[in-house]
Amino acid sequence: MQNLLLQTTIEGDPDDWNISRFSHLKAFLEGLRDDDGQPAFRVTARNRDPLGKADAVLARLHESDFHQLWLFAVDTGDGLTEEDCDGISQFRQRGGGMLVTRDHMDLGSSICTLGGVGAAHHFHTRNPDPDPSRCCVDDRDTTYISWPNYHSGANGDFQHVQSVGDVHPVLRDPHSDAGVIRYLPAHPHEGAVGAPPGDETSRVILQGRSQATGREFNLAVAFEQSDQGGRAIAQSTFHHFADYNWDTAAGCPSFVSEAPGDGMIRFPEALRSTRQYVRNVAFWLGGVHERPA
Repeated sequence: MQNLLLQTTIEGDPDDWNISRFSHLKAFLEGLRDDDGQPAFRVTARNRDPLGKADAVLARLHESDFHQLWLFAVDTGDGLTEEDCDGISQFRQRGGGMLVTRDHMDLGSSICTLGGVGAAHHFHTRNPDPDPSRCCVDDRDTTYISWPNYHSGANGDFQHVQSVGDVHPVLRDPHSDAGVIRYLPAHPHEGAVGAPPGDETSRVILQGRSQATGREFNLAVAFEQSDQGGRAIAQSTFHHFADYNWDTAAGCPSFVSEAPGDGMIRFPEALRSTRQYVRNVAFWLGGVHERPA
């Protein structure tokens, strides 16, 4: 059994994207089984310690018995201290697997200095997209949110996704007619990710298409294990994993202003596809075998 940490970069504000809003993900991961039919993952879910000092777990993550970190960067830029970033970076350097995700504009920009994976995330004021044509507004409905803000659909709806290049293991789906992941939850303003220049261990593996402009944008970047560290995924938005985006009946923080959709409920295949993706990521990051889904 592997130890897997689900972690946010904020304190436990009940009216924010605190860790309790990823409870469906936690329950699903806890239900996964290995080849022997035993639980594959022991899941710990937590918010960060109070701001103003290093987090007791993250700053010493490299000394812990965790095998994977799923980091939901939901802060406004101050969610990780230098010590936290160093502990996380050393965790990956010793072979730990990581999924690191954020959201629009500068939301989650405290992850920029994470070893290797941080460079895959582009924000409004930190590490902007090297393609200047992408430094522009995509979602034009929520006017107080600027780029990057790719509009893949309403919260509660799903988006069609497209594998890039050779099909990566995390995108294989034996229950799909196409044999690959085809759907993920939608979100009105996703962030931007890209393979860091010069990092031959990384590549874009998945793309979506804006419902506002028709422009393709990256959803996930995969990092292979190397002497630089363990496997990792950089994901464009944490909303692919949030309860509200799997089922809007779970509720959301009061500051969410956009009207939700109901596509995930009306089309169960989208949720099944999403869960298959989560399953694939968990086993791939851990380098362990799974029982056939």
